[in-house]
Amino acid sequence: MKRPLGVSLISYFYIFGAIVLLYTAFFYNVDDNSIGIAQRFGMPNVHERLLRVIVAIFSMGMVYGYIRLKKWGFWLIVLFSVFFGLISSSLISNQTQQPFIGNFIWSIIVLAYTFYVKKAFFKTGVQQ
Repeated sequence: MKRPLGVSLISYFYIFGAIVLLYTAFFYNVDDNSIGIAQRFGMPNVHERLLRVIVAIFSMGMVYGYIRLKKWGFWLIVLFSVFFGLISSSLISNQTQQPFIGNFIWSIIVLAYTFYVKKAFFKTGVQQ
């Protein structure tokens, strides 16, 4: 079975996001941003640069499994989307600025599409 187009698009968005996170971790003053990645993940007490690097590395690993249609990539993207979506939904009412609505909607889109193409991740030897 060929890789679904949506899996490729979602993967490329995550790869782009990971590259931007790595770039901004080293070449951007993270204190200028009023809402950082640490706050978006519900961990405002964690050092911003460190969390950017950790999230970027985790995202690259997760995307590798997702774009290669691995079962563990499927489960990692599902867990990440649920985790990020729940945090975003809980932060929607706590902040005056709202980057969290878009994050919540993106999580729902990724989850819905990933479950829609679930067969691509759980194919058997005959279907390959």
